[in-house]
Amino acid sequence: MASHSNYSTPPVSEFLLICFPNYQSWQHWLSLPLSLLFLLAMGANATLLITIQLEASLHEPMYYLLSLLSLLDMVLCLTVIPKVLAIFWFDLRSISFSACFLQMFIMNCFLAMESCTFMVMAYDRYVAVCHPLRYPSIITDQFVARAAFFIVARNGLFFLPVPILSARLRYCAENIIKNCICTNLSVSKLSCDDITFNRLYQFVAGWTLLGSDLLLIILSYSFILKAVLRIKAEGAATKALSTCGSHFILILFFSTVLLVLVITNLARERIPPDVPILLNILHHLIPPALNPIVYGVRTKEIKQGIQKLLRRL
Repeated sequence: MASHSNYSTPPVSEFLLICFPNYQSWQHWLSLPLSLLFLLAMGANATLLITIQLEASLHEPMYYLLSLLSLLDMVLCLTVIPKVLAIFWFDLRSISFSACFLQMFIMNCFLAMESCTFMVMAYDRYVAVCHPLRYPSIITDQFVARAAFFIVARNGLFFLPVPILSARLRYCAENIIKNCICTNLSVSKLSCDDITFNRLYQFVAGWTLLGSDLLLIILSYSFILKAVLRIKAEGAATKALSTCGSHFILILFFSTVLLVLVITNLARERIPPDVPILLNILHHLIPPALNPIVYGVRTKEIKQGIQKLLRRL
């Protein structure tokens, strides 16, 4: 009879997102800085995209890859932050079953796409520094198109099973997600079913893709450093490193925030549960807000393009 009662329970049609379950008073104070960061991220990335589109001198593979990174940042921001602000401002905590799993897919997939884009950008810098004469023949518009297809296809195929596995679970009665966003773990642990395979798949897929990207990035920069140390001409080494500086800073932003998030999740028994929630939100805001600013400040061509764009306005 108990079993029959469980199966006869109406299925969950929506979830309720409870941000910062232990410190809900934080929401009103956080809404202002999060809103400002969101506007900065969207405005800076939109400005960068428009500048690259309008400035003919920026129609090169390196800047196309940067445009791809900006697009990914904007999609991630739009997927997560408006819903978080709606919860903070209007207490709109409900999210439909399908919208929750769509958000889960986009967050997982686009995060891996960013990592893969950084890997391709590292290869671009490797060719530019270690094989400068062959750079125009290797890093072409066709290379960027193939790389973009690979980035989308690889990560889309690997992470499509994550929301599918979660959506196929049986949600009997509990529908309160103690998080601001629909992460796989936060949602799947509400299920009545065994979620071991669900969690194992995301762990293996995530660390396989992100780990391989990080390994190739480290390998690329080790070759770059080795080549730079062999350069004898005065000022040439500094010039070579400056071409990689902006990219390296972006990787540092992305990796540091992600590493802190991973560590806090592993040590979640020793820290308040609201801390990983806040870090997860900031991971979708800080790198997107800082990436275009770093390139705009450090890259002369982009800086000049932005100045021309502002003069047109």
